[in-house]
Amino acid sequence: MSITVIIHVVGGDAIVGEVEDLPDPQAQYVTFTNVRARDGKPVVYIDRESTRVLFPWHRISFLETMPSEEDQEDIESFFRD
Repeated sequence: MSITVIIHVVGGDAIVGEVEDLPDPQAQYVTFTNVRARDGKPVVYIDRESTRVLFPWHRISFLETMPSEEDQEDIESFFRD
């Protein structure tokens, strides 16, 4: 099961991608699949036909993990009628 993450690249706009497992902080790079802009459009500096993108850790400011479908069932959202 893949985990959707928001990738905050140093000096660039945030992009969205998937990882199979949470990345190892001691690794030299992180592998992402299905990389796209936050609005779903292709990223201009990544070829559309690429299947995986490897970013070196020193180019990533931080990662945000998005809740999966299983997690969303456990999250209670409050709203007013």
